[in-house]
Amino acid sequence: MLHKNSTFNGFIQIAGVHDVQEAQMLADCGVHSVGLPLRLPVNKEDLTEGEARDLIKQIRAQILPVCITYLDKADAIIQFCKELDVTHVQLHGEIATSELQKLAELAPQLFVIKSLVVKSDGSNKDALLHTVDETALYVDAYITDTHNPATGADGATGLTHDWNISALLVQHSPHPVILAGGLTANNVAEAILNVKPAGVDAHTGVEDSSGRKSRPLVHSFVKEAAKAFVKLRD
Repeated sequence: MLHKNSTFNGFIQIAGVHDVQEAQMLADCGVHSVGLPLRLPVNKEDLTEGEARDLIKQIRAQILPVCITYLDKADAIIQFCKELDVTHVQLHGEIATSELQKLAELAPQLFVIKSLVVKSDGSNKDALLHTVDETALYVDAYITDTHNPATGADGATGLTHDWNISALLVQHSPHPVILAGGLTANNVAEAILNVKPAGVDAHTGVEDSSGRKSRPLVHSFVKEAAKAFVKLRD
């Protein structure tokens, strides 16, 4: 479990699974957390909300479930987390700072991860730094990701972004920052050594041609990420 005020260095999350077997495979490979994208505005969900609830019950002892959602109202977020029975939520869409404040006041037990989505041209760097300044009192961690202008998707794009911006956000943030966006076993070590994040997240970069998570790809991703995190600590 991620704890408030924890740096959780070396954290590895994989987002998007279809069933308990996939989630269990991630745990077996050494993944710390499984992200469950639900109520999405663009991409199709990998499983229904009912299936997600059942999965969470079965895997929470082996791997931390994190709800990934684009909900932007505190009351709706709290209710959804109660329905799913999760203690960790990743807010991946635009949300007013006032709603984050309300969320922190009404549900202090929730561990809130706020997304910082980097545009392909990096033009929103200053806006992201401002977002950190505005929201730091009300969240527990951040996750960077990549915007795809062709589809409008924020995350699960398979695209990397300017890691210099993520590195700047890591330096600027008073909270842990997880790096996401186009990460694979081939680039995750380089990304970690350049950005120095507290954790990493992969989605499409560890999937096979069927769209399911691949054990060999997940194993390689975890191995390369873990080695890079050890180097950071040396």
